[in-house]
Amino acid sequence: MAVYAFVFPGQGSQGVGMGRDLAAAFAAAREVFEEVDEALRQRLSKLMFEGPAEELTLTENAQPALLAHSLAVARVLEREGGVRVADRAAVVAGHSLGEYSALAAAGSFALGAAATLLKLRGQAMQRAVPAGEGAMAALLGADLEQARTICDAAAETPEGGREVIEPANDNGGGQVVISGARGAVERALGLARERGVKRAMLLPVSAPFHCALMGPAADAMRDALGANPPDAPAVPLIANVNAQKVTDPAEIARLLVEQVTATVRWRESVETMAALGVDTFVELGAGKVLSGLVRRILPDATVLAAATPAEIEQLLKSL
Repeated sequence: MAVYAFVFPGQGSQGVGMGRDLAAAFAAAREVFEEVDEALRQRLSKLMFEGPAEELTLTENAQPALLAHSLAVARVLEREGGVRVADRAAVVAGHSLGEYSALAAAGSFALGAAATLLKLRGQAMQRAVPAGEGAMAALLGADLEQARTICDAAAETPEGGREVIEPANDNGGGQVVISGARGAVERALGLARERGVKRAMLLPVSAPFHCALMGPAADAMRDALGANPPDAPAVPLIANVNAQKVTDPAEIARLLVEQVTATVRWRESVETMAALGVDTFVELGAGKVLSGLVRRILPDATVLAAATPAEIEQLLKSL
């Protein structure tokens, strides 16, 4: 008997056209998109279906859009196939903003509340650092310890001071993303090449996520989650911050605040799920980024994914 983890993608998986075929095929998906539009008082679904890409990519739009797509898939699975995430999953997890999708799928947040929180989160993260002052880079062929060593050295300025630079995502499979002040990230790229990292490249992002520079955004989320606290999820969440199982609502809220400035420990989260007996990972929503990461971390795991009507049909057969 398979043991399932349902996982939910993060920023970067969005794309123009996301969810359009779901809305055309299923009333349940249309309901989700309408609920999110109403909660945000914004035609986010039109932006998802038609673009423009540069507007969809804005953090404040991409985050609730990815939630809407993931939850539309989840609701179609439930309505069309009788598969409820809360019943079928042993645990849920999400990458960064995907934690909100995971918690909504597990009944911890109402859909509209989760969308509103992500809209605010995106706005707060964008405001936290003036444009151009921060950066992120991917180190391919590096592990977390090597990335930490590079960040520590790159934090030193030529003038003898120190700038913020930290590992932002430990994605597994030799992929670590670093984040911080632009000068420090640029120094890190040079150090990574000197130290034999296979590939080091700047990422096209609008702010340095998951580092201490996001402190003002963490403060904003503390206030927002205080006003809109989560309920206990129907199944445990494996949290980004500590890669551990959590069900207590107060602890979930605390970790969601800490997550804004902390490393996304995805590799360890997947390893934790495997240690709990999970052998089948189901990714719901745009792209297949997490599916690829899970395969690199756990080559023997079964990995399923659904974002389109055809993929949902295939997933229901597999489940």
